[in-house]
Amino acid sequence: MFSNTMYRQVLILASSQSLFQTVSVMVMTIGGLAGANIANSPTLATLPIASMFLGTALMMFPASMLMAHIGRRKGFLCGALLGVLGGIIAAIGIYYHSLFTLAFGTACVGAYQSFAQFYRFAASEVADDNFRSKAISFVMAGGIVAALIGPTLARLGGPLFSGFEYIGSFLIITIVSLIAIGILSGLKIPDQIEIKTDFNAGRPWQQIVFQPTYLVALFGSITGYGIMILGMTATPIAMQHSHHELGAITTVIQLHVLGMFLPSFFTGNLIARFGSSKVMFTGVLFFACYIAIAISGLHLSFFIVSLILLGIGWNFLFIGSTALLTQTYAVEEKAKAQAINDMTVFIVGLACSFSAGALLDFVGWKTLNLILIPWLVLTGLSLIWLQQKKYSQTTLLSIQDSKKTRNNSSTESINHSLRLRLTHAH
Repeated sequence: MFSNTMYRQVLILASSQSLFQTVSVMVMTIGGLAGANIANSPTLATLPIASMFLGTALMMFPASMLMAHIGRRKGFLCGALLGVLGGIIAAIGIYYHSLFTLAFGTACVGAYQSFAQFYRFAASEVADDNFRSKAISFVMAGGIVAALIGPTLARLGGPLFSGFEYIGSFLIITIVSLIAIGILSGLKIPDQIEIKTDFNAGRPWQQIVFQPTYLVALFGSITGYGIMILGMTATPIAMQHSHHELGAITTVIQLHVLGMFLPSFFTGNLIARFGSSKVMFTGVLFFACYIAIAISGLHLSFFIVSLILLGIGWNFLFIGSTALLTQTYAVEEKAKAQAINDMTVFIVGLACSFSAGALLDFVGWKTLNLILIPWLVLTGLSLIWLQQKKYSQTTLLSIQDSKKTRNNSSTESINHSLRLRLTHAH
């Protein structure tokens, strides 16, 4: 059932992921800079980036519900179409010097992102048990293309139209989204996998969400995405304040995004070998290293190394959390389980992206990173707690099995003795 179909669908989803991430990286690279050119206050500079995450958070449930009724393929095509519209509207916003029109355009790009967030789940659904974690990683590895071309396209599009900086960048976003529509049109998920369900099917959402494993997976996801977004959003502005040029800024973002997605080639293997929790904990350690380097100085080398570590930490923590999450729901529950997870992730992403400019302005780059430490500590402790809980449950089951074995042995021994006595009696 899976052989040819599985690999073909994963390839299409990975290609679509690379294009969607190119769009997202472009907004992350120049969204704050374009906003700063228009905004009256530095605290509003990151509004276009925050609006992208707002669009994602607002559309997460509608996107999931829509795909539960019309299927993944049609839903993904709708999402890419929103990316086309978003690029056009954002370009109009820059042309008319309207920050809120620009923000509305990036919100449409965020709505595109809400659909695209289900690419990795679609990959886990078309893959068999042996390939599932690898399929998720391969789709996420599509972001390597985004790392290589996203910042470059953003930089090339910046001066394309004289007097209207970054209009070209957003028009390129429209073109990339159109290419994504072409690739997604070839997606053909088998009928036995593309199950269209009622959003209310399965257990109530409360029973799903309040499972310990779900809660830890969710917290890992919001930590990975929240810290990454905060660091990635603040970096271009912090570098600009430190008198680094646009070329240096895009290079740092490029290396950061490579750090986000290049490990995806082996993250799946690591999860299959060591388990999701250990890979997630490794991600927490990479984040700690990011903070240590980021607060050490404002030289270009510090930004490069810290942002690469930030990307690797996100990869381990976010992909590990996704793999862990897939263990917590049945097929008919996937729509609400995935939507709640990703909606929460992007609400946190929204808060982090919107607050990045204000935090940077009020407390500075160093303090902004130091306040992340308690967040990381809580994530590490939650992973240790889950591991201890699973160990205790395994130990309890082992003891119960041992008791059953002993009881069965005793019963057999008694029955054997009775049979012997009856035999002698006869």
